Amino acid sequence: MSTLKWAATNADSLLADLDLPPAAYRAFLKLRGRSEPGGKIDIDQATLAALLGLSRPSVNAALRELELALLVKKVRNGIYQLNPMLAGYTYPEDAEAAVRAMPRAERLDNKDYVANYHKAVAAYQDQLARQREKRAAIAAAKKEAASKRRGTLHAVG
Repeated sequence: MSTLKWAATNADSLLADLDLPPAAYRAFLKLRGRSEPGGKIDIDQATLAALLGLSRPSVNAALRELELALLVKKVRNGIYQLNPMLAGYTYPEDAEAAVRAMPRAERLDNKDYVANYHKAVAAYQDQLARQREKRAAIAAAKKEAASKRRGTLHAVG
């Protein structure tokens, strides 16, 4: 029987409003189920991938979604932290103290929370698109330079 009895927020309705990708939703449920009182989770991506039957890149993308949604934060490799408003606690006083100590920007009861999540996802997608464009431009420049070098080679004979 679990000793976790108190959480500051009902995660089910919150997750429904976010419309998370299925892998992120599954990862969140698995992480929440493995969390200690206060929300600390000791699990690496390879283990999480094996538990979910997903690849590591899929788990990495799912964790990124959860971070954009402010549901989970990576503390360091193999250590994650649930948002204090979603973490389980042994006593209600612990849950209240954790929520009071949170930065306002990380709270999930903000009326703009869902909109802010969608803005964060859009900004991340824009960042990825810029990175792809930059890599494509570098590759095109390298190809052009190689083409010019080949054009200046002369056969000796």
